[in-house]
Amino acid sequence: MHKLVIFVGVLALVYKSEAKRFTRCELVRELKRQGFPKDQIRDWVCLIENESRRFTNRVSRMNSNGSRDYGLFQINDKYWCNNGPTPGKDCNVRCNDLLTEDITVAATCAKKIYNRHKFRAWYGWLNHCQRKLPNIMFC
Repeated sequence: MHKLVIFVGVLALVYKSEAKRFTRCELVRELKRQGFPKDQIRDWVCLIENESRRFTNRVSRMNSNGSRDYGLFQINDKYWCNNGPTPGKDCNVRCNDLLTEDITVAATCAKKIYNRHKFRAWYGWLNHCQRKLPNIMFC
């Protein structure tokens, strides 16, 4: 039992070291670096702030349909990522791969979701961003 506690502790440290909370301006710079269109950056920042609070390692509570949302963009495991050991579903990724400091995989998947559904795929954007977007002028 003692070894299990140590293992879980080490695992938590490793997991935590791969997580990041972006500042708003860091997020703006990273979204630009990831190739998000400049005219959508405020929408993406608003979405991320309302979905994950800018944490890359955010995993939601279980949704009413039994699914969960993962990472910075809160990508749902029912359709987009696989919880198993291999990549899968529409983004062909493992859900855990959406939880790291490097958001390249998550950004690629988020763009795919956007291309199919626009921002309507995210309740955080629907409920908070349609009328008021954050100020990123000083970033």
